[in-house]
Amino acid sequence: MAAGPAAPRVLNVNVGVLGHIDSGKTALARALSTTGSTAAFDRAPQSRARGITLDLGFSCLRTALPPQLGPGPGELQFTLVDCPGHASLIRTIIGGAQIIDLMMLVIDVTKGMQTQSAECLVIGQIACQKMVVVLNKIDLLPEGKRQSAIEKMTKKMQKTLENTKFCGCPIVAVAAKPGGPEAPESENPLGVSELIEVLKSQAYLPSRDPSGHFLMAVDHCFSIKGQGTVMTGTILSGSVSLGDNVEIPALKVTKKVKSMQMFHTPVTYAMQGDRVGICVTQFDPKLLERGLICTPESLHTIHAAIISLKKIQYFRGALQTKAKFHITVGHETVMGRVMFFSPAPADFSEEIQENVFDFEKDYLYQEEYLSKDSNSSEENKENDQAEVQLPRQQWALLEFEKPVTCPKLCLVIGSKLDTDIHANTCRLAFHGVLLQGMEDKNYMETFLPKLKVYKLKHKEGQVERVMDDYNVIGRSLFKKETNIQIFVGLKVKLSTGEDGIIDGGFGQSGKFKIRIPVPLFRIAL
Repeated sequence: MAAGPAAPRVLNVNVGVLGHIDSGKTALARALSTTGSTAAFDRAPQSRARGITLDLGFSCLRTALPPQLGPGPGELQFTLVDCPGHASLIRTIIGGAQIIDLMMLVIDVTKGMQTQSAECLVIGQIACQKMVVVLNKIDLLPEGKRQSAIEKMTKKMQKTLENTKFCGCPIVAVAAKPGGPEAPESENPLGVSELIEVLKSQAYLPSRDPSGHFLMAVDHCFSIKGQGTVMTGTILSGSVSLGDNVEIPALKVTKKVKSMQMFHTPVTYAMQGDRVGICVTQFDPKLLERGLICTPESLHTIHAAIISLKKIQYFRGALQTKAKFHITVGHETVMGRVMFFSPAPADFSEEIQENVFDFEKDYLYQEEYLSKDSNSSEENKENDQAEVQLPRQQWALLEFEKPVTCPKLCLVIGSKLDTDIHANTCRLAFHGVLLQGMEDKNYMETFLPKLKVYKLKHKEGQVERVMDDYNVIGRSLFKKETNIQIFVGLKVKLSTGEDGIIDGGFGQSGKFKIRIPVPLFRIAL
């Protein structure tokens, strides 16, 4: 029997729709979409009642496969991730940004960049490779001055993006819903077909790997009478097939996959990057609003973590050790306390080690994250040190107020979400990668002793006498009862410039011997 024709190739690219509240993101997603999901276009009753997006919305646009994505027949599917714009929903926006390949930053052309537009741009720089700026609501501009106003705003946006990784990105002007929300549906959107062509030109083959453990970020969970409970989300890694067992690690529950759908189309298999609904039985949807599902026993719950990190340049103020931040780890946000540390000063210029942490090395404790505007840098400037040397890589120990479940090497973002949302300031403080999680609740006793972080201390003593060209006796550095043996091998500097090493104790009164590697010809006592 001859085999039927092969199903056309479908390439899925996840496109985030981000921007300030009321910039018209949902209207744009609706104007672009050919299919909506169960969580599209503010279908939730709370969203309809308040007239704003309160959660992630998903829909899709299918179009012909552009030439740059390979020969042969096929379709390009843009999964549109409509993110809320309200400042209080930044956790949801961060979660949405982690599952996108391409970002649309939606700007109200009559207002330009606003506070949440800027935060979305920062999130995009952390989590996304490509961006298209959409100047929406051009129908609100007077027709005679419309083109000049669009050109003026385009130049402003180009200037804003000049020092970002999105410099030179496409900027498209549209009116997703001419006349506003109450206008009749007969009003055709302006510029949307041009936007689709731009999106097609920006589409690329995202990295997709079906191997490894299955991991999916669930953003909606609901029941269907007679079917079971459906968990919808985006696959972050690996793949899943009908009949597979999947674990909900936060609940320590394992369920079998009964059926799967992608935008109302039944499927038997899905892989990294796909948006899918997974149906299981005998599970109460109220137990999982959002979270992770995975291959059984592949994820672990951690109480603390070591991360490599970078400060977000738009965050005002220093990042202080012992400060508390809202820590978004993967798709969870919890409160956490930080301790910053760096390489030893001699190793500041060492090459960055990606995605690994070396427990054999010694590290230097820092009162704050070292940056050009940190307090320690300011002190060095005051001490006439013209150029402040900064380490190429810095780390932090995060201690969570409640445990989190997440994969290794996941994105970490630290924020000050308790900042006044009306203040014109960036609340995102740092971002990084989780290198090592600590599963043991007693990690302070079992794990932290492995972490060799030391503090620099400065103490002054006196040279009592010179024994010979290579040895001197010092005093007034230690108390009589101090165990000097633990300081043997530490370096000291004499006031005359010579370097020495503590060689041991001398007598019972806290005096000590200093060995000088280079012979002493003259020393001022």
